[in-house]
Amino acid sequence: MAVTSVFEAGLPTLDYDPFASPAEAYDHLRRAQRTAPIAIGPLGPEVISYEAARAILRDTRFGIPPGINLTAMGVTSGPLYDKVLGSLLCLEGAEHQRLRKLVSKAFTPRATARLHDTIDEVVNELIDGVAAAGHCDVVTDIARPYPIPIICALLGAPREDWQRFSAWAEDIFKAFRFSANLAEEEPGVMRAWGELDSYVDDMIARRRHDLTDDLLSELIRAEDDGDRLSSDELRMLAASLLMAGTDTTRNQLAASIQVLCEHPDQWALLRDHPELAMRAVEESMRHSPAVCGTPRTVNEDLEFYGFTFPAGTFIFVNTFAANRDTDVYGDPDRFDITREGAPAILTFGGGVHYCLGANLARLELAEALTILARRLPDLRRSGAAPWKPMLGMTGPTSLPVEFESVSVTGADA
Repeated sequence: MAVTSVFEAGLPTLDYDPFASPAEAYDHLRRAQRTAPIAIGPLGPEVISYEAARAILRDTRFGIPPGINLTAMGVTSGPLYDKVLGSLLCLEGAEHQRLRKLVSKAFTPRATARLHDTIDEVVNELIDGVAAAGHCDVVTDIARPYPIPIICALLGAPREDWQRFSAWAEDIFKAFRFSANLAEEEPGVMRAWGELDSYVDDMIARRRHDLTDDLLSELIRAEDDGDRLSSDELRMLAASLLMAGTDTTRNQLAASIQVLCEHPDQWALLRDHPELAMRAVEESMRHSPAVCGTPRTVNEDLEFYGFTFPAGTFIFVNTFAANRDTDVYGDPDRFDITREGAPAILTFGGGVHYCLGANLARLELAEALTILARRLPDLRRSGAAPWKPMLGMTGPTSLPVEFESVSVTGADA
């Protein structure tokens, strides 16, 4: 039986605007999902069913297109291009597997559990900063400053250097956010990245003489059959962690707070039952994810799900649509932090590229939501909360909220 090309199979067409938010694209996705597991989207084939998305994420024939963000901004070579392609986020094949194996020995739940005190301290300080006002913008006042101190504590950087990491991150992130002026901004990005590298090199040198109780020390200790991480690899991993764990957490925290405060019954449930925090994280990442999908490409002609994909095909695995597949999730549009028996969400990816920091992300989000629900029990949205486009890192650009003014940490924490 002949197998049809994915482009000639009469699959449904998704005609949402490439700059549409998840909410704006959702009706298009749902209609297509009723008829096929794959549709033709604005950028090419778009995988929209849970089972097909799960399968493609685990299929090593589909790779992550290298430097896709830079290419979209017209940067296809040079020092910044080489720097990004050398990060863990872009590696594939045997070298990627080797590094993941070593990193996983250090990136354990025990390693992230050490951060409880720092997380609680940071969240409470952020709430203290807005407590008396009775209102704030969650995006700028809470979510944006939240992750950097956590990552610094994870690596073992002292508190007095958190602001330096924050400044470096803001400059480096220009390489990962769409900007028409990236070529002009490249020198500033590379300068910040170089300063971060030098700082991490000093940390590595000190740890090699005096290992401590932090992730950088655990990475230095990590060994697999005599294989260890080099200084270059340690430096690259520290930068990769900063890049991968900052914007994702910022945007997901704001998205999770928004959907919870828009469902007051669920916010109250979390306040009264903090043991539901992890479920609240999973459900908000399923229902309102900051990462709605991941790109893949094929290096040679292949067959998948009854279709042929020509070499070079760009594919968007739409995990937002997959996480609301009616064939898998009962009443998928309902937001319910008591949901039971649901299959694992695909927001953290899958297969060889499953997010190494998933345990840390869950912990950061669960702790933050628990403290916020306890200290701001009547949190409510007070203005418009527009979202960034679905095709990229999404989430609210602003989230104005109101609450009854509360005392500072010492009085009620």
